[in-house]
Amino acid sequence: MNASRAAFLFALRGMVRRPMRTGLTLTGIAVATFLFTFVESMRDGVHRATTAGAGDTRLIVYRLNRFCPFASQLPQSYARTIEGIAGVRAAVPVKIIVNNCRASLDVVTFRGFPDEDALIARLRDVQWTSGSLADWRSRSDAVVVGSGLAERRRLRAGDRFDAAGVRAWVAGTFESDDPQDRNCAYAHLGFLQETATRGGTGGIVTQFEVEVESPAQLQSVAAAIDERFATDQFPTSTKPESAFIAKAARDVVHIVQFASVVGWASLAAVFALIANAIALAVRARVRDHAILRTLGWTDWGIGALVGLEALLLGLGGGACGALLAWIVLKTATITFGMEGVSIDVLPDPTATALGVLLASLLGLLAGALPAWTAARREIVVGLRST
Repeated sequence: MNASRAAFLFALRGMVRRPMRTGLTLTGIAVATFLFTFVESMRDGVHRATTAGAGDTRLIVYRLNRFCPFASQLPQSYARTIEGIAGVRAAVPVKIIVNNCRASLDVVTFRGFPDEDALIARLRDVQWTSGSLADWRSRSDAVVVGSGLAERRRLRAGDRFDAAGVRAWVAGTFESDDPQDRNCAYAHLGFLQETATRGGTGGIVTQFEVEVESPAQLQSVAAAIDERFATDQFPTSTKPESAFIAKAARDVVHIVQFASVVGWASLAAVFALIANAIALAVRARVRDHAILRTLGWTDWGIGALVGLEALLLGLGGGACGALLAWIVLKTATITFGMEGVSIDVLPDPTATALGVLLASLLGLLAGALPAWTAARREIVVGLRST
């Protein structure tokens, strides 16, 4: 126990003796770990949004060969035909208006639902933070806003909300675990239809949200819907909601895939930083290590001392970088929006722990060769060094 404590104190003292070098090394490791943790959290957010769960029973019916909500137009009357297909529980027509179809950090999405029952079914698991659905029902221009959008635009019940050519009144705000709900404003379908047609009668929607009887029927029901409208004036493309989100957010997915390469490359920088710092430290302490040998330290003890310093560098810098990434992701509202879908970037405990662990392991690995070199150096050679 005393030997371990002494090794720890020696390693810590060695780091303190060169504050500039130690500080720069820790800063570099922290920046690299921050980047890795941030990118891994982004990848986790994309994975959550675009991976279907075992209980997924929702299909999205969209216009064939259309991508942005502005271009997808389907007759609202399709709802009755879709509900008549075997395996369909309900088909809800939805009108979507967005302020920007391209990838952006500030996309405002309005979704119009035909009635309160359809909206309740969509928002059955939310927690209301202000206002209520009763207020939404009382006005035709009312919207209920998810917490993510409300925080970005600083909205609360009773405010006026103007975006994407829509001027609405905020009837309430809510908290949800679904990023699509959290970053959306839900309005009356007729209100959005009239807004989109500048006072016209509407009758055109962007998509249909279809609930099927069981997850096993997703593919068969999707195929039946597309087959039914294949020869109509408005052919459809039907996908499970998670697959639809993955296709709509393809640019964000590509960005995250590229960023993942950068994130893992940053770990190579961690290895290089620690290896360089430890190699310089060993070279500067050749005489110190020789003196420790004369006091009874073994080869293994000298090697362990060098390895412990490398571990402390990796652990300290990695912990600082991962913690900073956690704080930034927790305090900042980072949401990628594209084509009416949203992907939240949230702090991920697994990515945080992985960043610290990998930085520590890379520290040990980077310190292995300098530790072996220090352990193999003869006492006489060390004492003669200057």
